[in-house]
Amino acid sequence: MKTTPKILVSIALILQTFVWITPVFAQQSGLTAQQVIERIQKQVGLTWGNETVDTFKAGNPNTKVTGVAVTMMATLDVLQKAVAANCNLIVTHEPTFYGHLDETKALEETNDPIYAAKAAFIKEHNLIIWRFHDYWHRRDPDGVRVGMMKALGWEKYQKNVGDDVFEIPETSLKKLAAEVEKKLDIHTMRVVGNPDIKVTKLALAPGFPGFEYQRQLLARDDVEVLVMGEAHEWETILYGADAVAAGMKKALVIMGHIPSEQAGMDECASWMQSFLTEVPVKFIPALEPFWTP
Repeated sequence: MKTTPKILVSIALILQTFVWITPVFAQQSGLTAQQVIERIQKQVGLTWGNETVDTFKAGNPNTKVTGVAVTMMATLDVLQKAVAANCNLIVTHEPTFYGHLDETKALEETNDPIYAAKAAFIKEHNLIIWRFHDYWHRRDPDGVRVGMMKALGWEKYQKNVGDDVFEIPETSLKKLAAEVEKKLDIHTMRVVGNPDIKVTKLALAPGFPGFEYQRQLLARDDVEVLVMGEAHEWETILYGADAVAAGMKKALVIMGHIPSEQAGMDECASWMQSFLTEVPVKFIPALEPFWTP
């Protein structure tokens, strides 16, 4: 086939365009973990302070990012799945090293075997772990609560914007618990209260906000059931049990920490995908660790 000057010009233009685009793409896809986090911080829309647990927990922030894994808790199982998905930056809501501040000194000094195995895996695969807890909660609206309301289908039942209290169509405590269990795919949920009582007034308290906050919610006149993450059993659980024994129309639906905030980090992954387009952003759920015989 004879190549005409017009065809040669077209080919030249295509090649020139490709050469022009390639460096731009390479630059965009060469984000470091630090640059990704800076973009997250900017998008949150809050003034970032020093008093926060939202910091790097492992790895070198200057490492180029191949993919971002967003999760509720950076368990070793999640880290293994992140590596399989070619994600080397893990954005986790909860701690990685078994304490709120992720302090590792005692673990290292005692040569803790569980910590050592996890740390070795992180180092072997050059993973970077950053926690996103305080400012995902402080964002307006709270990112965890947005995700949880969507997962439960309770947006339309919220009494006041920004409030944790809801009013749903009347149902029994047993049916409410079963619905929460099914929607969130919970394996080991627990309930305190009479399963046959009719309820309409709920409060949602994901995670572990502490006894005072949980107590104040359950004590409210417009709250019959506290749908909660977790608590010390000598605090909120005992308080709820005593309320039932006192003949009050009160109950607890105890989801567990991971199920109570998991949908909030799924929401976080979707939010990050809207402004972080150079690398894949994937939600990796943390497994609920409990099972019943």
